[in-house]
Amino acid sequence: MVKMTRTSLADQRELIYFDHDGSPARAMVDPRSLPTVSSSSQLRWDPLLEEWVMMASHRQSRTFLPPANECPLCPSREGHQSEVPADDYDVVVFENRFPSLSTHADAGPLESDNPLIPIRPGFGRCEVVCFSSNHDASFADLTVQDADLVIEAWAQRTTELSQLEGVEQVFCFESRGREIGVTLSHPHGQIYAYPFLTPRTERMRAAVRRHRERTGEDLHATLLKAELEAQVRVISETPHWVAFVPGAARWPVEVHVYPRRRVRTLAELDAAERADLAGVYLDLLRRFDHLYDAPLPYIAAWHQGGVKDPEELDYLHLQLFSIRRTADKLKYLAGSESGMGAFVTDALPEAIAQRLRDA
Repeated sequence: MVKMTRTSLADQRELIYFDHDGSPARAMVDPRSLPTVSSSSQLRWDPLLEEWVMMASHRQSRTFLPPANECPLCPSREGHQSEVPADDYDVVVFENRFPSLSTHADAGPLESDNPLIPIRPGFGRCEVVCFSSNHDASFADLTVQDADLVIEAWAQRTTELSQLEGVEQVFCFESRGREIGVTLSHPHGQIYAYPFLTPRTERMRAAVRRHRERTGEDLHATLLKAELEAQVRVISETPHWVAFVPGAARWPVEVHVYPRRRVRTLAELDAAERADLAGVYLDLLRRFDHLYDAPLPYIAAWHQGGVKDPEELDYLHLQLFSIRRTADKLKYLAGSESGMGAFVTDALPEAIAQRLRDA
C-alpha cells in the first residue's frame, strides 16, 4: 500500500509525501521565509517550426551544484532547512521553486510586436520528484519495492495533472550527470505538465496516422513486433515489457522500453504491468552503469500520450539514452545535428545492443 500525505511549503507550493505503508508520519510545517515563486514564464510561437517555445528568464537564478551539506533535496536537519520539511522520506514530490511553467501564470494573450509570433502566459506545472532521501544514491540503487513506489508516484501525478484545465500532456523524466546539465546531484527527476502537445509527440502522431492510413496497423505495435522477431537489438523481455535498441538510434547508447499491451500513460498500466516494470527498469539502469568504469550520464524520458487522443495514436514508451560515446568521450551535437536536426550516429545499434546484453 502507498501512503500519500499532502502539505504546503512556506511559499504555498504543494508538497506530497509518497511513503510505504508503515512509514512514520512526516513533518508538515516549512519554517522558512521564502519569496513568492515567479509566474512570469511565457510561451512564444515559432511560426517556421510551428511549435511553442518556453521562456523562463527567472530560471537563471536557480540553485547550481551546491555542496552536499547544502543540498535542497535532502531531508531537513538542524542547521539546514531544505525543500523537504521532514528528517527522512521514501519518495517526495513538490512544485519546482524555479518553474518553466506555472499554474499562477496570468491568463490571456500577451502583447506581441510580431503578429506571426503570438505570446501566451506560461501556464502549466513543473514538479520535482525525489526518489530517495539518500543524497549519494541513484535510481539504480533502489530496491524493486522503492522503484515501484516511484512508479506509483509518476502514475498518480500523471492522473492528477492531466485533470488540470489547460494541460495537454504530462512528461515524467530524469536527467542524471553533470555532463547532461544536471544542477543538483541528489537522485531526482521532474514532471512537466504542458499546455500544448510536445513537438516530438506531434511528429510521432503524424507518422502513426500515415502508417495506419496505408496499412491499417498501429506503427508502434508493428515496430515492436518486428524487433521481437529479429531479436538482434532486444536487450530484455518479460511477460509485460520489451527493451530494445531502436534500429535508427540517434544517441551513442539508447534503449526504448515498450509495454506489450498498448496503453497511453503510466496511469493506465495494470497492477501486473507496474510490478514488472520496476525490475525491467532497474536492470537497464544497472546495465548502463556497467558499460564503463563510471556511471553513465543519461536521460530517461517517459513518452506518454496526450490528455486527448481521439484517434488513439499514442503508445506509452520509455526512451533511455546517454551522450557518452566512449569511456572518456561525450557526444556533442555538431553542426549537422544542432543546425539541421540531422543526426550522425557513431556506433551501430546492433553493436550497442550486444554490449548491453553482455553488461
